[in-house]
Amino acid sequence: MENLPSSADLSEMLAAGTKESHNKTEISQLGRDFYRGIVQKDIFKKGIEALYFIYSAMEDELERNKDHPHIAPIYFPTELSRREALAQDLQYFYGADWESLIGPSAATKLWVKRIHEVGKKDPGMLVAHCYVRYIGDLSGGHLLNNVAKRVLRLPSTGEGLKFYQFDGITSHKGFKQLYRSKLNEVDVEMESKMSIVDEAIRAYGFSLKIIAELEEIGKTSKGEAAGFGHSHVDTMGGDAKCPFSAGKTAASENANYTSHIPNQLALAALVAIFAGFTAWYALRAP
Repeated sequence: MENLPSSADLSEMLAAGTKESHNKTEISQLGRDFYRGIVQKDIFKKGIEALYFIYSAMEDELERNKDHPHIAPIYFPTELSRREALAQDLQYFYGADWESLIGPSAATKLWVKRIHEVGKKDPGMLVAHCYVRYIGDLSGGHLLNNVAKRVLRLPSTGEGLKFYQFDGITSHKGFKQLYRSKLNEVDVEMESKMSIVDEAIRAYGFSLKIIAELEEIGKTSKGEAAGFGHSHVDTMGGDAKCPFSAGKTAASENANYTSHIPNQLALAALVAIFAGFTAWYALRAP
């Protein structure tokens, strides 16, 4: 584990302790593709499938353990629950029979199994999985909800991106600050806090396994892919760190390709949703 801050605040310990794991997502092939602006729609859909199974497991365990003293402070089902939104997105992409057309991948099964294990044996460890997932999702949704439905040519009513729409939250920044304070209210000894950090690192490991699966799918998939000739860093500016920073658009005339920003957003979404890419930045933001 990396050097942890002198502060005993759990949010700061999680940020520092998972920094190395967070950085690994940037150097994954999927992360590098983000900067190149390349994405396949088939991969995006497979990612939504994985999320559905992960969130179904996590939210089942959170509901079952909602009165646990370590879970109660961070339990916000109205504001954060994603399973129903993911179900709506899957129906949009796959049709009314979507449930018969999807299934968890090998890596997804591992993460789901671990979530159920800690939910039954050590519910406090669910805090780690919530940290890796929810804050990154919330940060990514802020941009996607404003831009992606236009540049991805999705319906104006938001179909296909319900996952990123948090209707129960009026201020994303304010809620992230609240969530950080609630993390710090989790009343555990230092040894348990370090165990939660270790569990968050483990969750990042599951995320990276899913990224590796998606990369393999990308190597063999014949689905629609898009790319452009200059890097995302060039577009965003040399000091861009967060993949959800706003960039310039570059529309394509080719019907087989989507525009510059859709590719950035779609792959940024993948990096974020499978690896909690933005969580480290989001919890350290003022």
